[in-house]
Amino acid sequence: MRILTPRNVLLAAVTTGMMATVSLANAATTLNLSYNGPPDTDKNAVHLFASNLKRLVEEKTDGDIQLKLYPNSMLGEEQERMEQVINTPSLNIASFAGLSPIVPEIYVSAIPFLFEDYEAAHQFFDEGDYWNKVEDTLEERTGAELLGVIEEGGFLDFTNSKRPISSPEDFEGLRFRAMDPSQVALYEAFGASGTPIPWTDTYMALKTNVADGQMNPPMYIIMGSLYEVQKYLTLANVQYSDQFLIANGEWYDDLSEENRQAIEAAVQEASELNREDVEKRVDERIQFLADQGMEVIEPTEDELAAFREKGQPAYIEWLTDEQGIDRAWIEMALEDAGQSDLLAN
Repeated sequence: MRILTPRNVLLAAVTTGMMATVSLANAATTLNLSYNGPPDTDKNAVHLFASNLKRLVEEKTDGDIQLKLYPNSMLGEEQERMEQVINTPSLNIASFAGLSPIVPEIYVSAIPFLFEDYEAAHQFFDEGDYWNKVEDTLEERTGAELLGVIEEGGFLDFTNSKRPISSPEDFEGLRFRAMDPSQVALYEAFGASGTPIPWTDTYMALKTNVADGQMNPPMYIIMGSLYEVQKYLTLANVQYSDQFLIANGEWYDDLSEENRQAIEAAVQEASELNREDVEKRVDERIQFLADQGMEVIEPTEDELAAFREKGQPAYIEWLTDEQGIDRAWIEMALEDAGQSDLLAN
């Protein structure tokens, strides 16, 4: 029989406390990662990114941080998920619909025909002063951290069910589904009308002729089976398709330096894997759409120039007049994109 002296009691308490501390130190932190779209790495590039990020974070932190994936907006729609990531330890992949109410200045990055190719878009988001300011602004307004820009499907293209489109004049009288008010402004510049329609309602809106057309990258056209209700695909490379990885600021600030570096490395590697996969599959996806019966139109350089000449000034006017975006944001973004000639407009 063991006699518990005051000293033995003290030692037992210290030992128990040390064991509890070790247990807490070794316990993995499980973090929710929410996003849009189905859990299909073939059809949804955001899920591909999330899957790779989960694996890389867990590898690089030796299991200290584990991610639980919630695709298909399981934790709520865009605004709900933004509130969650701002207020609770979590990660969220937001689209423009989630981030723009807080930082409307991100609409500047969607100026149509801003990037000549993928390399130009990568440089803009990886190295540009404008995007650094977007990241700082989100942190100032909410405390949240914008950790990465996710390439989700390539460049947006036009589709419609009425006629081939190869110039702005071909839009005259058509009705288009718009993702947000910025797309409405672009369609109106071309002589068409635009109505914001949720993605989940887009297929039926096109099938029932509520809208004649829409714009999305080939990946989304396939994901939504839009080729069943759209006849023509115009490869205009209108806008770069992206979403945004956001982390709760308090959680991120409390990370050890080692784990913070691991998270940043994981985000960068997952992003590079996404870019590689998306870009190598663009031609394959366009061919798939052609095989499904879509007529693919490739505008000439002169025709693309006509789109730019009408679309860009109208969109910039919408930014300043309708959204009240300070022109300094626009000037910075155009400088970063190598299109400072637009500043004279």
